[in-house]
Amino acid sequence: MIALKTILVPTDFSEPSRQALEYGRHFARQFRARLHVLHTVENVMIPGGAEVPVAAIQQVEQGLEAVAIRQMKESITADDRAMLDPVTVVRGARAAAIDIVEYALEHEIDLIVMGTHGRGALRHLLMGSVAERVVRSAPCPVLTVHAVERDFLQPDAMEAAASVRAT
Repeated sequence: MIALKTILVPTDFSEPSRQALEYGRHFARQFRARLHVLHTVENVMIPGGAEVPVAAIQQVEQGLEAVAIRQMKESITADDRAMLDPVTVVRGARAAAIDIVEYALEHEIDLIVMGTHGRGALRHLLMGSVAERVVRSAPCPVLTVHAVERDFLQPDAMEAAASVRAT
């Protein structure tokens, strides 16, 4: 028997992340698990070693965190709050993949559901893949979700009945 008590959905607020959040919601409801949604604001790196005042870098990072907090609030629905008691976290880190794995370890996450962009080979080689690094080092199973894949989420009987009554 599979027992999921905690599910983590890391998000960058992209379409694949939104799709992953849908999967995470469904798994959390089905298994009566606690949903954690994490956004990592990576530290701002100034290219070329340019000398920039620390206060300016901190201001940029604070602005990025403020935007992320707003987006996080918008991505969590009233149903999520009522049924899943979600944990939402926005925090800074050096690298998203490391932060996701550390968060999973700290909170004893049972499943990570995350979006993947499916970049081409050259972009993947140059940029790497956060999802791939998480899959390789996560302490639990990782389900990766593309925004444009075959969707196996089906409305449950209550949702289907409500939509029939509404028409």
